[in-house]
Amino acid sequence: MAPHQDTARRWFTLHYGPVPRFKPDRWEFRIFGATALPGKQSFSLDALRALPNSRLAGDLHCVTKMTWPDNDWGGVLMSTVLDMAPPAADVTHLMVWAEYGYSANLRLEDVLDGRAILATHNHGKRLEPGHGFPLRLVVPHLYGYKGPKWVRGIEYMTSDRRGFWEERGFHNLGEVRLEQRYSYQEEPGEGPLP
Repeated sequence: MAPHQDTARRWFTLHYGPVPRFKPDRWEFRIFGATALPGKQSFSLDALRALPNSRLAGDLHCVTKMTWPDNDWGGVLMSTVLDMAPPAADVTHLMVWAEYGYSANLRLEDVLDGRAILATHNHGKRLEPGHGFPLRLVVPHLYGYKGPKWVRGIEYMTSDRRGFWEERGFHNLGEVRLEQRYSYQEEPGEGPLP
């Protein structure tokens, strides 16, 4: 168990704004920004689902001090997506974009080594809309606000900038084991340069 976290009795839902309606005919996943290949790349949900599927075991930690333990996530590893649509050599961070303009910034190192998954399933069942259907980012070593629900794309960045909750006072890195919850806890170098 992570430090100072309580075990949740059920899978609770927290999110900003309403649950979006899934419109399969208009849904696309975009990869853009500082890409190694020219231009924006986009994929349908079927094209993403056709990529090699993986499973990732990992707890889901909420910054509110609740943890939903022992999850079995299914989907496409972020490292698979980055191999398919590589970032430019000078990329250090990425912004994950979701419905309603929600975003979360991450260090490239947090998603490269198989510790992050674009989840479509949990414990073998398709995600429900309130839990992020059709696509949710899960990064088990980071708090849940670093893994958006209803993901729509990835922007490769050559420098860091804060995402939605990071602009509103949450820690820029969000590592659970270090209890990096709020921006006032940030040490020099843990946030973007002013």
